[in-house]
Amino acid sequence: MDILRIATAGSVDDGKSTLIGRLLFETQSITKDKIEALKAASQRKGLDFTDLSLLTDGLIAEREQGITIDVAHIYFNTPSRKYIIADTPGHFEYTRNMVTGASNAAVSIILIDARNGLSDQTKRHFFISSLLQIKNVIVAVNKMDLVQYSQARFEEIKSDFQSLLGTIENKNTDITFIPISSLYGENITTLSKETSWYSGPTLLEKLESIKLDLANELPFRFPVQHVIRPKTEEFHDFRAYAGKIASGTVNVGDTVSVLPSGQSSKVLAVLKNNENVGTASAGESISIQLETDIDISRGNMLLHTENQTNSLKNIKAQVCWMDSQSLSPGKTYLLQHGVNTVKTKVNLIISGLDIKSLETIENPSEIVINQIGTVEFKLSSPIFADVYNDNPANGSFIIIDEGSKNTVGVGFVN
Repeated sequence: MDILRIATAGSVDDGKSTLIGRLLFETQSITKDKIEALKAASQRKGLDFTDLSLLTDGLIAEREQGITIDVAHIYFNTPSRKYIIADTPGHFEYTRNMVTGASNAAVSIILIDARNGLSDQTKRHFFISSLLQIKNVIVAVNKMDLVQYSQARFEEIKSDFQSLLGTIENKNTDITFIPISSLYGENITTLSKETSWYSGPTLLEKLESIKLDLANELPFRFPVQHVIRPKTEEFHDFRAYAGKIASGTVNVGDTVSVLPSGQSSKVLAVLKNNENVGTASAGESISIQLETDIDISRGNMLLHTENQTNSLKNIKAQVCWMDSQSLSPGKTYLLQHGVNTVKTKVNLIISGLDIKSLETIENPSEIVINQIGTVEFKLSSPIFADVYNDNPANGSFIIIDEGSKNTVGVGFVN
């Protein structure tokens, strides 16, 4: 059974928590005792309905302030697949949380309050979805019950959103618009009689139909984590290279090269639990034996000879900055790409993005917390990365403060 990862995003009070609670309720992912607890908690709040948002607003601060302040992961199943939802904050101050929560998502659900229409947060959420190359975007126009399920209002919001498509890069993105009411469960799992004018899928039907882009269909990339050389007489000549396949598939007999040396050999064995399984794909932890001995060490990369990437010592990347200390030219950090960690220097800030207005700032002096910018880095040693748009599994990295060892930024290779 496959797993569909979802990122939800919306402005404050657009109803993300209620929507997630409704999905859990409609898919029977809530135990009876939890439902009873929800009913009791709702009555204590003086509500005449069961407040499903309480399922996900688990932090005391959230309940007191009425806002979501962290990224929460929620799990539920249907008979056909498993789901993981990253519930990300709506405020622009938490842009870093949005990027983190959406980084592994296959689909983004962007909520819009039918009364208020598009907001600045809507634009930011769609920009981040585009930045992360999320190919499936569901625009859920929520609280349709508060606009009397007006088709005209839905079409107006749909038209306004489509006007964004010319200003934000969104190649190969599938965008679906669905009118919903999270509070009453309209068009969540069954089509609503209130929107007889709508002929599209329900939210769950759309989620069930999304085809996953499998990482094993991408080029083969295998960062070497460990060289296995048993110091025993029985395995005196044994040598294998252990790691986790970042993307693609490898088979016995494949011709592979190693970066940075460029030397080539054929795959003699693909080992998993000491058994030669013959083939392995993205996400599997394996060991690879080659027909000939090559000088390979931790941090090197194996890939198919006919489909290689470059050794990069200078990179240009889009960066989301996560630290209170700003990024500026001349500063040095550690850059971690896969198992490779190298020293890096900020060479140049090409541009920055005002996350509130989405206006581009040319040659800014710094990138501040929650800001996104295009930056040039100079590396002390090469990394073996693809362009993020071509291979997301091998095109991203994190930036680490040398002193505190905290993660201060995330980057996507251009």
